[in-house]
Amino acid sequence: MLKRLTDIVLSLIVAVIFLIPAILVWIAVRATSPGPAIYWSDRVGRDNQIFRMPKFRSMYIDTPAVATHLLQQNASHITPVGRFIRKTSLDEIPQLWSILTGEMSIVGPRPALFNQDDLVALRTECGVHRLRPGLTGWAQVNGRDEISIPDKVALDAVYMQRQSFWFDLYIIGMTAQRVLVSKGVSH
Repeated sequence: MLKRLTDIVLSLIVAVIFLIPAILVWIAVRATSPGPAIYWSDRVGRDNQIFRMPKFRSMYIDTPAVATHLLQQNASHITPVGRFIRKTSLDEIPQLWSILTGEMSIVGPRPALFNQDDLVALRTECGVHRLRPGLTGWAQVNGRDEISIPDKVALDAVYMQRQSFWFDLYIIGMTAQRVLVSKGVSH
């Protein structure tokens, strides 16, 4: 209950703080590439239920729905402002909606794409699938795009065992630090 209340309160505070930057990102995405500013991605949530997660669109609308590292010549799929909003994590702002609706939490394992069967299978095997996915998580602050799927799941399992209000606050603090220096973002 405390985690859910914290999610709601922090999401509302962050939404107010990032309202102007979100409007500016929306304008920049719309002005630099055709298509909507928000991309709704099918993701795997708690108990492996599929939900639609919003992000600011950082790729062209005809890009295949696969993990970015699996794209051939992934740089050619990124929009003019896409690299910047990904590097600064501004593309994640719309996920506050998913936190407010209860499909996500601020801290938890990052939600897998609907077709990341290897990641979903490993998380299910470890019991991590029972957690609500997060905007950030222990794997995010310990490597993000730079770690393998088995290592990511191992870190998610550590989070599952250690989760607490204070550990979540620690992860949020580490996330802010990592975002400020764009650490762990490879594309």
